[in-house]
Amino acid sequence: MPFFHQKKPISIPVPGGKTIEEHFGIPSTGHNAVSIAYMVAPSGWSEPFQVPSFDEWTLMVRGEKQIEADGQVIVLRAGESILIQKGTRVRYSNPFSEDAEYWSVCLPAFSIDSVNREPEN
Repeated sequence: MPFFHQKKPISIPVPGGKTIEEHFGIPSTGHNAVSIAYMVAPSGWSEPFQVPSFDEWTLMVRGEKQIEADGQVIVLRAGESILIQKGTRVRYSNPFSEDAEYWSVCLPAFSIDSVNREPEN
């Protein structure tokens, strides 16, 4: 078949109340070349620093997301996008009052082994 119509993305549980609906990727379709996921990070959410082995594009739909990348702080707002290149030490959070809604594309696909999260202090 020359296409795959995704009707049932996989919900991936994440600590801190963040929701991930993966449309394409390793757990949802078995594809390891790319992953595409819709995410909602609630107000107050954060995760540890990581040094991923994949490039990650983020397109903000609603709200704001804070990104700490190699010592710089970037606030990504609705309608904006960013590319974080593999090997970048990065931390994502939502210290804002509104939930952050966004899409992420990872190349190659996200995997827990390739995200390289640092231990939380």
